[in-house]
Amino acid sequence: MIGFIGKKVGMTTIFGADGTAIPVTILLAGPCEVIQVKSPERDGYSAVQLGFEPTDKKISKPELGHFKKAGTKVYKTLREFRVEDPQNYSVGQIITVEHFKIGDKVDLSGISKGKGYQGARKRYHFSGGPKTHGQSNKWNSPGSLGQSSSPSRVFKGVRMGGRMGNDKVTIPGSKIVSIDPENNLILVRGAVVGPRGGYITIEKKG
Repeated sequence: MIGFIGKKVGMTTIFGADGTAIPVTILLAGPCEVIQVKSPERDGYSAVQLGFEPTDKKISKPELGHFKKAGTKVYKTLREFRVEDPQNYSVGQIITVEHFKIGDKVDLSGISKGKGYQGARKRYHFSGGPKTHGQSNKWNSPGSLGQSSSPSRVFKGVRMGGRMGNDKVTIPGSKIVSIDPENNLILVRGAVVGPRGGYITIEKKG
């Protein structure tokens, strides 16, 4: 198994053996239950589907039928991870943070915070216009966008204002610095994408 489902709890600082301050993000990771095992013979590829965070909320009938067929609890979120040997897993199996160890490098994927519609200055870190020489109301203007008589249009891909954030972002190679099996917590070095309470996919490198 190379993947896991977690939730971002927040950030804090811990201190290493030499007294160095280490910024870390706390992730509530699992426990996850195996909902479905996919094999090349039946599905065309090998994968394991995990469920995280049981819920009593109403879900759609197709989703409810999926959980009833597996005979498991109903979960808020499902994720699928490719595996080399699906025979090592069975429906109903519980997977915990003990699957990881301190020092592991993991890729962390999540949805970034949505910023709404933003101008080019904030969205792409433009410097903005000058604040002298008579200019008084266009400090945040993106500036010239294209040509005049030829080709008389703005090319596709020009950086302008638009929706910012709310995108899938992957932070590669984050290092696990501490694990708390009793509370299902993983501490990874550095920041992690998304807001507090956002779901994070944890995939072990290699």
